[in-house]
Amino acid sequence: MTTRTTATHWGYYEHETGEAGPVIRPLADDPDPPLIGNTLKDMLGERARIATPLVRSSYLESGGACDGSGRGRDPYVPVSWDRALDLIVDAVNRTKAELGNEGIFAGSYGWASAGRFNHAQSQLKRFMNLAGGFVRHVNTYSSAAAEVIVSRVLGGGMLPTGYDWPTMKEHTELLVAFGGLPFKNAMVDPGGTGPHVDKVGLAACIKGGMQAVSIGPVLSHNEDAFGVDWLAPRPNTDVALMLALAHVLITDGKHDKAFLDRCCVGGDELIAYVLGESDGQPKDPSWAAAITGVSASAIVALAREMEGRRTLISITWAMQRADHGEQPFWMAIALAALLGQLGLPGGGIAFGLGTFNDHGAGRLPFRWAAFPQGRNPVDRFIPVARIADMLLNPGATIPYNGMEITFPEIGLVYWAGGNPFHHHQDLHRLAEAFRRPKTVIVQDAWFQPTARFADIVLPATTTLERNDFSGSAHGGFAAPMHKASEPYGEARSDHEIFRDLSERMGFGDAFTEGRDEMAWVRHLYDISRESAAKAGVQIPDFDSFWAGGWMQVGPLTTGNHALAALRNDPADNPLTTPSGKVEIVSETIGGFGYPDCGRHPMWFEPREWLGGEAARNHPLHLLSDQPRDKLHSQLDSGEHSASHKIKNREPLLMHPDDAALRGISDGDIVHVFNGRGRCLGGAQLTENVMPGVVVMSTGSWFDADDPGNPDSLERHGNPNVLTYDAGCSSLSQGPACNTALVEVERYDGNLPPVEAHDMPLAKSAR
Repeated sequence: MTTRTTATHWGYYEHETGEAGPVIRPLADDPDPPLIGNTLKDMLGERARIATPLVRSSYLESGGACDGSGRGRDPYVPVSWDRALDLIVDAVNRTKAELGNEGIFAGSYGWASAGRFNHAQSQLKRFMNLAGGFVRHVNTYSSAAAEVIVSRVLGGGMLPTGYDWPTMKEHTELLVAFGGLPFKNAMVDPGGTGPHVDKVGLAACIKGGMQAVSIGPVLSHNEDAFGVDWLAPRPNTDVALMLALAHVLITDGKHDKAFLDRCCVGGDELIAYVLGESDGQPKDPSWAAAITGVSASAIVALAREMEGRRTLISITWAMQRADHGEQPFWMAIALAALLGQLGLPGGGIAFGLGTFNDHGAGRLPFRWAAFPQGRNPVDRFIPVARIADMLLNPGATIPYNGMEITFPEIGLVYWAGGNPFHHHQDLHRLAEAFRRPKTVIVQDAWFQPTARFADIVLPATTTLERNDFSGSAHGGFAAPMHKASEPYGEARSDHEIFRDLSERMGFGDAFTEGRDEMAWVRHLYDISRESAAKAGVQIPDFDSFWAGGWMQVGPLTTGNHALAALRNDPADNPLTTPSGKVEIVSETIGGFGYPDCGRHPMWFEPREWLGGEAARNHPLHLLSDQPRDKLHSQLDSGEHSASHKIKNREPLLMHPDDAALRGISDGDIVHVFNGRGRCLGGAQLTENVMPGVVVMSTGSWFDADDPGNPDSLERHGNPNVLTYDAGCSSLSQGPACNTALVEVERYDGNLPPVEAHDMPLAKSAR
């Protein structure tokens, strides 16, 4: 048998074709192979796979003239490819005639394939650009608030942050990790990943003498195993804690005034705020203790540990998915500036440590080529997490990053390779929003929740059913992705689908440029090879690469060169901020006049938190993190995901004391609720969650008995029926999913079946 390779976002794999189908195994030299890798065989399963194009019954019967009220309720009818594609062309042309291309929203947000060619979003956007354009989104659910604020404060988007495990081992004496080190997130990387190094890297640092402090309401398994110190403030109060740490530095006279004066703007103004000189309230440890629940003595002790050591402040992306989510990132930068350690090796600030595998390993001096999307003739866009607002409120205006965004009227939504009913908040509100457009099209391998709100559903192939190659943004990894199996049913690749649509719309040649799948794969690799050569890096020719296995290309560039250069000579090495320096005070943001985001980092009380009035009725803070058993919601229908559930429900982590107060035992089914919705989950008791906090991972497919009705029961354990759908602030409009209060009770009723993975086909369907 011939051994071939393929790539996923969570690692590289070998496969051989046996009598019973492909035999798939992870690479043997991965020091920390992820459990999520067990999902790869689930791609070959049939559960929830779409075998043929489907059309919602009411839409088919009316020829596309019905309203969307049946979405999420109607059954689906299998149709031929020709019928489905004709319906799509009619819908696109009808929308363009009625609303123009500004009436089309091509969402397609999500991680589909790790391949450079078979990337669903790029394929869709190339098609839509050739069709005249579409309304797009900006930023990401993962880091929207951070993307916006860091660009304003440090310039240049999410800057490299000057850390990698060898540098940390050599230089970092104290790692202060706000949001902790959730290395389950580091199992993945966009574009594929090589051997998993984060646990190994942390272990080496701690063995070498580095002290690590995890700050957050949850202690992860790897932190517990390595003996990391744990400080547990109330959720969404980290800014108050950071301000108090700053207060100790300042009153001890340990802040680096020379660095603030040379490399920053606004240091004196922030100091005045911290000391209470500008508002009458000193942000001292006693003040912070009342807000955070962390003792004043613990705050003082941590600050004094930070004062005299090479300190790296890490902050997870999850921290900014909260009300006023910009503030912890801004204040973390300011705290690192007060310490005077921005730009030092192993010191300063680290964004997203543990977010992606090899996130801090450095980057290649060239970019792997990607399937070209072309130019979008439509200028309209929305912040990524404001899709429900747009669909529900056409013509309404919201502030965003110094601009005013007016929502267009959307007549057609086309989604390929993603699931907004995983990412988005307040899913009953999103269900109603998805009933507003005249046509919704979903293209996916599985009949995932968004497909239930579509009029036309197209079956796409999986990674194992097509050829491609991967190239990672971090670590320099690449691998050929050899087809391992024939397509399931009548499934076609995203490229084939958009090729056929393009031919029907008269621009087929422009879409394909005369290339088929393998010609595109070779073409994109050759472009990458040329880019590498220009950067002085040699990679094999395509035929050698395709016949071989995965490879790591180098050399890699590491370190935050922009901040190091600024530190060395601010006049000759300015940042891309208006001042050229670190903007502890931003005159630009201050000029926007936003009531929920001022000119420097500050404490804002969250709309829902354990110290507020809302906690009287809903006394538990819900955190909705990323799952450890899948990537977002991918392959939730598979055996690996099912093996981690409790009676088919998503686990709800809670402290034993909170469970005892409610008569809940480990393994009980629980009812989780607030004013926005209610769902079932399975109680999983652990002392690694602080009292007053519960954790339910996202990823279980949305399964409400009456979607759109907040009183209906979500049966599967999707926490986003409980999260509120509003922006972090007027600045970023990012998602605020980690600001949510709930109550939990034992569920003693008859346990309803989970129907999330069942396909609602019409009785007459073949």
